[in-house]
Amino acid sequence: MSQDQTRTGHGGLARPAVLIGALGIVYGDIGTSPLYAFKEAVRAASAGAPPTPIAVTGAVSLILWSLILIVAVKYAVLILRADNRGEGGIVAMLALLGARHAKPGSWAGILLIVGLVGAALLYGDGAITPAISVLSAVEGLKVAAPGLAHYVLPITLAILAGLFLVQSKGVAFIGRIFGPVMLVWFLVLALMGVAGIVQAPQILAAANPLRAVDFLFHAGWHVSFAMLGAAFLAVTGGEAMYADLGHFGAGPIRVSWFGLVLPALVIHYFGQGALLLVAPDAIENPFYRLAPGWAQIPLIGLATLATVIASQAIISGAFSLTQQSIQLGFLPPVRVVHTARHERGQIYVPVVNWLLAAATISAVLIFGTSDALAGAYGIAVASLMAITTVLATLVALKWGYNPVAVFAVNGFFLLIDLVFLSANSVKLFEGGWFPLLLAGLVAFVMLTWRKGTHLVEDVRVGLRQPEAEFLEQIRRDPPLTLPGNAAFLSSATSGIPLHMSRFVERSHALHKRILIVTALYEEAPVVAPEQRAEVLTITPDITRVILRYGFMEDASIPEGLACAVKAGALASECLDDLTIFIGHETIIPKSDHRGMADWREGLFAFLLRNAERTGAHFCVPTRQLVEVGTEIEI
Repeated sequence: MSQDQTRTGHGGLARPAVLIGALGIVYGDIGTSPLYAFKEAVRAASAGAPPTPIAVTGAVSLILWSLILIVAVKYAVLILRADNRGEGGIVAMLALLGARHAKPGSWAGILLIVGLVGAALLYGDGAITPAISVLSAVEGLKVAAPGLAHYVLPITLAILAGLFLVQSKGVAFIGRIFGPVMLVWFLVLALMGVAGIVQAPQILAAANPLRAVDFLFHAGWHVSFAMLGAAFLAVTGGEAMYADLGHFGAGPIRVSWFGLVLPALVIHYFGQGALLLVAPDAIENPFYRLAPGWAQIPLIGLATLATVIASQAIISGAFSLTQQSIQLGFLPPVRVVHTARHERGQIYVPVVNWLLAAATISAVLIFGTSDALAGAYGIAVASLMAITTVLATLVALKWGYNPVAVFAVNGFFLLIDLVFLSANSVKLFEGGWFPLLLAGLVAFVMLTWRKGTHLVEDVRVGLRQPEAEFLEQIRRDPPLTLPGNAAFLSSATSGIPLHMSRFVERSHALHKRILIVTALYEEAPVVAPEQRAEVLTITPDITRVILRYGFMEDASIPEGLACAVKAGALASECLDDLTIFIGHETIIPKSDHRGMADWREGLFAFLLRNAERTGAHFCVPTRQLVEVGTEIEI
């Protein structure tokens, strides 16, 4: 299904550094699931009673085959093929489907809404993952040092607060230890698992999927649904495979998964199951009880570091998702800081960082324990996985695959997704409402911003002068000629920008040489510099320049104009003494209800007022910038 199987820059399958790097970035989340997933699955299967061998074996079997079907087959084998020129993630998939240009009310418009909800769910997941991961690691103190149990919550809050505080400094120093630490983590998981299996080799019977099926069919639907919802915690984080596709490429991600991560996780879950067969009372915390007493304190330190790495990967993913959403017009422009000069993906988004910090710390304070947080975890990820399956189906159909095979394969996985989603939906009132509330707020902001920008553009179209009319106007009433050159930024590829018309109308003057510059974000992740600029001559003194950028790039007007000069499409003297004019629009909500509700139009106006300034977003030096105000009623 891939359009671009070979990714340059990843170094192929042979580079150990790429494989180890994938361990920390891609598998941090799913790699720390053993801290809580198996415990919750067995508790659900036991319905509050001491765990029985049948329940333990059934839980191990269910987790094993969930990892194989959902993560190994669906994501590693199939979904990774649905790349957008090497980039993955739900926003990249929406761009691939061209949903950005969908008209409201159309099937494509509905698809866009579904996709935006899926993107918003990632923020809900991003708030819960650091909370449950770090909290479950620190809870090892209750096993290793019971006297310190009352310090678990303060220590967790301190770690999370510190993690969010260092984001503005850049995380390159953390990134360098991601892979090696997670390599040690997965090896330790496997060793712990082997030690457990030796105690009760009969746990290997859980490799038979009928053990899970038999238990689910005979346990009663209440217990079965609870167990399915809890077992799903073992596969949360699997979606990071697709989201981080652009950083590593499909090959290294698959090799890391099948070569180390999957075997280590499977062995460890079998080890926890074996432990409960010989010591049912270990259900309190089977992860730490699986380790010998002398190793528990060091294991708490390693687990805490692993969960910090998993949390960092989630935070960085939220930053990247925000940047992509801004470029494609799904979110208002906000300040994006590049923390590493030579690393495109090393960014820091202040507003997202602090909102995510508030949500994560609130989750810890509201729920208090990893057991309680387990009720809030899973429903957002299950919804996202189902949406990803639907979008992947449409991508496969768009690329011309056999519809019968596409619907058969993807229908099978969608059925699995819906089963897990249904099982997680029973946790709605146990805490599942929390990530859904966060996702709902983000999705509403996305949809409001998109609708508002369309309304504003509709108004602009009605007010924008056609080129012929403007040229005739200045021919009849020639404006004064100002020295130097001027560039007027425009959101359209035709017509005269509103602020240019306003400038001529109020000043009766115009610079000697004029550039009308439009920056467009394409559906591709990256646009080659030689394809950056398209130059169209309107008159000998007025030139239109269309700059194209990928949704993974930052649009820089100075860089784009320099590319046009370098390509020979634009004379270098056009950039001499250049003043860049941008429109500063003030939104005035109208009460005619033809656009959005008054309060929603007010929200859009608020978002626009607090968005990053156009000049800063397009990297225009302040000394060259002039803003021209315009009022627009929507």
